[in-house]
Amino acid sequence: MSTTATPAAASPFTVLIPARMASSRLPDKPLADIAGLPMVVRVAQRAARSAASRVVVAADDARILQACAAHGVQAIMTRPDHASGSDRLAEACTQLGLDGDDIVVNVQGDEPLMDPALINAVAGLLQDSDAQRPEASMGTAAHAIASLTDVTNPNVVKVVLDARGLAHYFSRAPIPFARDHVGTAWWQGAAQAAAPGVAALAGFAPLRHIGIYSYRAGFLRQFPQLAPAPTEAVEALEQLRALWHGHRIAVHLAETAPGPGVDTPEDLERVRSLFR
Repeated sequence: MSTTATPAAASPFTVLIPARMASSRLPDKPLADIAGLPMVVRVAQRAARSAASRVVVAADDARILQACAAHGVQAIMTRPDHASGSDRLAEACTQLGLDGDDIVVNVQGDEPLMDPALINAVAGLLQDSDAQRPEASMGTAAHAIASLTDVTNPNVVKVVLDARGLAHYFSRAPIPFARDHVGTAWWQGAAQAAAPGVAALAGFAPLRHIGIYSYRAGFLRQFPQLAPAPTEAVEALEQLRALWHGHRIAVHLAETAPGPGVDTPEDLERVRSLFR
């Protein structure tokens, strides 16, 4: 699927793909076959179509390294006991000798349909030329939600932005909460026509967070040292740690969602059918 047309990032960036073998819902997920190739290789191939200067898999198992080597994908071994993908990527930044100002894009290892244009857009949020949001330590993406079901689904992470496209908050709850229009798709045309005052919100839709991030390598190395935030623990959303400690996150608004990721055997079959 395509996103808003965005020029390729003006300066080099590195895509890092965290890949771990342990998965309660889909064992050995990085090696799951998708049309003849391991999933992690499919992800790396999609990322290589972006403007990234290099794409590196940060693995926790020798079998992932072997699969990547067999298909010409650069991979490095990281510790198997990292608590999160961010911790794994922080180690990868050190191993690769990245400078503190180097830009890194975190593409999840279970996103074989990730749009290369979206990778470019999220990297571009931290370019030096983006003088509007120089305070941002991180970048990510979101798209408008189309259904009330998604707004109320706790597995769909929502984000609210300020006027400059910086994140106020991420939540599994319906945010912003439409106090006077509970249970309606208040942002859609029919609801606006039927509910007084809602027409003033034309163009202001709830946003679904897309799990792709950009960082400067220096911040990424510091991030695991930040104390976990209470909001992070309650919501089970790691990005809230950055907001809790006063860091800002710039958000690219995509026109559409990226292709489906893979969390379960059912997801894997869905993606396999698309490759057929």
